[in-house]
Amino acid sequence: MGDDEAVLDYPMRRGDPFDPPPDYVRLRAELPVSRVRLRCGQLVWFVTRQADARVVLGDPAFSSVPNAPGYPQIRPLPEGPPPPGVFLAMDPPDHTRFRRMLTGEFTVRRVDALRPVIDKVVAECLADLTAVDGPVDLVEVFARPVPSLVICELLGVPYADRDFFAERSQVQLDRSASAEDVARAVEDLRDYLDGLVRAKTGSPGDDLLGRLVAQRVHTGELTHEELVGIARLLLVAGHETTANMIGLSVLTLLTQRERWAELCADPGLVPGAVEELLRFSSVVQQGVARAVTSDVEVGGRLMRAGDGVIVALASADRDERVFPDPDTLDLRRPANRHIAFGFGVHQCLGQMLARAELVAALTALTRELPALSLAIDLADVEFRQDMAVYGISALPVVR
Repeated sequence: MGDDEAVLDYPMRRGDPFDPPPDYVRLRAELPVSRVRLRCGQLVWFVTRQADARVVLGDPAFSSVPNAPGYPQIRPLPEGPPPPGVFLAMDPPDHTRFRRMLTGEFTVRRVDALRPVIDKVVAECLADLTAVDGPVDLVEVFARPVPSLVICELLGVPYADRDFFAERSQVQLDRSASAEDVARAVEDLRDYLDGLVRAKTGSPGDDLLGRLVAQRVHTGELTHEELVGIARLLLVAGHETTANMIGLSVLTLLTQRERWAELCADPGLVPGAVEELLRFSSVVQQGVARAVTSDVEVGGRLMRAGDGVIVALASADRDERVFPDPDTLDLRRPANRHIAFGFGVHQCLGQMLARAELVAALTALTRELPALSLAIDLADVEFRQDMAVYGISALPVVR
């Protein structure tokens, strides 16, 4: 990398809490493949346009392995080799091996079969939300429990343990947490899931982990440690992003009241609105990291083996070349070209489940609570600025 350009510090701060950092707009226009300096001092490439993002995420010249030379050190914890089974941090063929074992659990058919469970969970959480006469925290009572209950049901995790794994998950994703706290949270969650998988090995149930025990562990295709890693990945990924997406979506709609009214008047808009909200919010706010494994050109810039790259999904989904008037929330926009779920071989495995949960949640809220409104000033809402997954910490509402 040459020294002919200014280097911005990363991560950058937002101005408006509903928009990505304003630097992204300038970078897309003037320097779509730039350099940024991480908190640890490392210089890495930073990709802000969607076309370039698709190149990086789709080309095998870019590695997802955290200890590959040049991989961006975003987390406070030093990166080591990927733990067994955590295939999000692996490249093919290792990634392919694990993902193939799970693809059947997240098909359209399997998610359709889960819809009665999702609807039941949403109805129960909605009942809890409406049981309170005064202000109630929509994040605590609705946005977090919905995906937590569903992923617990899917995996076969006792829901009574949800507070334990939710707390550990959040520490792992907190970029302001100390390395010691992150390491302790990782170990706590691994120990918990180790015990859970051991229990299922002795008595597999009819749930995802139980099926993997019977079909993969008992046949020797998966080791115990690999299944613990898979469980950890699915548990954290299966509730954290969707929970934040529900809370942030409701806040976004309530602050643009005419958009909320649109959904209340026409429930048929909800599935398309979910795609637009995914594009507009892009909750994976700190992007996707990759390491360059062989020299490759992206956006006219030569990246060399051993360089690091961060793809700004939130910027790619506000790209003016793809979405006209991208900073406007348009619930009738054909927004299916967004990459909020990533792109390439690592595109989110559970995206159909996330969509089903978001559609069910927003349909129920707009149908049953059209008068829903904020119980606090917008200025008092706490946004998760330092978290890998963006969202809000609490959302007091009244109905």
